[in-house]
Amino acid sequence: MLALVETIAKSLVDAPEEVSVRELNRDEDLLIIELRVASQDMGKVIGRQGRIAKALRTVVKAAAARQNEKVVVEIVS
Repeated sequence: MLALVETIAKSLVDAPEEVSVRELNRDEDLLIIELRVASQDMGKVIGRQGRIAKALRTVVKAAAARQNEKVVVEIVS
């Protein structure tokens, strides 16, 4: 899941070297992924009215569902 989030985020931003993805918490049924990008790229990752962020979360949740996992993606600056 981390690689998927990282690949998508790097394709969206102007400074892909500043993208950082890490696993915050992993319980038996929940994985929390933290996505950090440069402050000037936050708008590109979030999108208008959060549409890109919502799409990113939807793709990750769909991939996680195939592996019987639950994933939460947090986007921080």
